[in-house]
Amino acid sequence: MSLFSVANISLRGITAVVPKNRLKNKDLEGYTEIEKNQLINTVGIKERRVSTPEICTSDLCVKAAEKLLVKLGWKHSDIEIIFVVTQTPDHVLPGTSFLIREKLNLNSSCIAMDLNQGCAGYIYGLSAISTFMSSIKAKKGLLLVGDTITKLISPEDNSLIPVFSDAGTATAIEYDENADDIYFDLCADATGYDAIIVPDGGARNPINLDSLEIKKVNEKIKRAPIHLTMNGHDVFNFGFTKVAPSIPAFMKAINITSDDVDYLILHQANKLLNESIRKKAGFTPEKVPYSIEKYGNTSCATIPLTIVSELKDRVYNKQTSFILTGFGVGLSWGNAYIKTERLVCSSVIEI
Repeated sequence: MSLFSVANISLRGITAVVPKNRLKNKDLEGYTEIEKNQLINTVGIKERRVSTPEICTSDLCVKAAEKLLVKLGWKHSDIEIIFVVTQTPDHVLPGTSFLIREKLNLNSSCIAMDLNQGCAGYIYGLSAISTFMSSIKAKKGLLLVGDTITKLISPEDNSLIPVFSDAGTATAIEYDENADDIYFDLCADATGYDAIIVPDGGARNPINLDSLEIKKVNEKIKRAPIHLTMNGHDVFNFGFTKVAPSIPAFMKAINITSDDVDYLILHQANKLLNESIRKKAGFTPEKVPYSIEKYGNTSCATIPLTIVSELKDRVYNKQTSFILTGFGVGLSWGNAYIKTERLVCSSVIEI
């Protein structure tokens, strides 16, 4: 356990943006009606949001940030730091944080950083920007977390098409000497690094002609080495054996119980796995909201998207305590315990 806390940091608001383009799993091709119903019932996804070719991660996150700044009444010149978490950057280089800083017309003195993280990315990103801001006493910052993960999926991969969606989010963070400490626990087990991977396209395996060749894996999967691949069995086993017990262990380490937590927000992996984690962690269904039915698995954006989608009216009127749990690519996982006061959330935005 890599337990640590961060002082003097408050979350002020969250916004989420998704593409207008909706695809329904009941309309999937290559599945029988029985298979489609079984998939919807077990994975829990009815609809997905898929970006059009011209929409990239920066577009989704910029729209979320613009809406959030207006909602909070913050000026662009107030922002001293931005962290961007994504695995689908607009370009290999430069970093997407620099593009977003330019699109938002932030000061040249605004610190901009990128973090390559996936399904645990919101926890990792929140810990990174919170620690940084607490250390240098930066007054206001933005955590921008999002992916257009569907761009990495083969159009002939029926194992992944029904699962993944696109989204971008913005979280407003402020230095506050009266804030409760935020607790974090970040973990990884890189022995399973290839359970979720894009094999080609990096420096290890640069793109070549073979990278583009789509090959048959089985009757439902055809993909090329530049496409996302996932071993569902290994990921499910990882979630159940590593992630599920990490939550009660985390609570014990910081001396709280589920009674001290208003909501457990899980990465929206799939409903069957998440329900297994919920039960093993000892939380009632009322404390574990889901957005996966409407938005699918949006990679690093699922946690803030779920808060906005499912809890925006409830978190504004009171102090709210959360455990946030992200897990996936790496294989990595992380937990955070945080209290918010009148957290500002707008409705999910479509572009």
